[in-house]
Amino acid sequence: MHLLVTGFEPFGNDQFNASGESVRLVPDKDDGHQITKAILPVSFQRSGQVLAALLQEHQPDALICVGEAGGREEISLEAQGANEDDARIPDNDGAQPVKQSIVRGGEAYRPATLDPEMILQALHQAGHGAYLSEDAGRFVCNHIAYLAYGQNVPALFIHVPALRPAGQKATVGAETDKGEAAIRVQSRTGYTLPELVEALTVVLASLSCQTK
Repeated sequence: MHLLVTGFEPFGNDQFNASGESVRLVPDKDDGHQITKAILPVSFQRSGQVLAALLQEHQPDALICVGEAGGREEISLEAQGANEDDARIPDNDGAQPVKQSIVRGGEAYRPATLDPEMILQALHQAGHGAYLSEDAGRFVCNHIAYLAYGQNVPALFIHVPALRPAGQKATVGAETDKGEAAIRVQSRTGYTLPELVEALTVVLASLSCQTK
């Protein structure tokens, strides 16, 4: 089985993005899966273009997109994406859309096309803190979730806590949950980067029965 897994580049003044760093460390092959990894730009315009090109090039059997959420302490599986861009702050290209549709005339919400309940159960059985989320925010993560859930490939968007190397603070990453102050996430969550990689590996291993 061929899996495409994406994370995001660093955003704003931060030099680290937990989603991108954890995706980079996922094995290239695991449990019989071939895994293609890619990093998306934190850009409303370019992120969807890059994702579409990756899907066209690799033709994966399943798609897992990963982003970071500064206001969340556990891994969250996004049950749906909303057809709206509404940015609290500009993206890496300086764009700051306000209440704009992602797809004009599209559904208000698109559901995940990989079963998040099954993946949640696998994470819990492996001892990882995780929950289902009904709100992916309105920043670039939600933008990609909505686009991913409209593709002809089973897809799920996953938010991981916006941890940073010890001593650093996340100055961004709270765009998923508006109003969240900049925080030093590692002290709140207890998650480490290896634990996030382990959790993503559990997610990927659980996909076999969903995509047959």
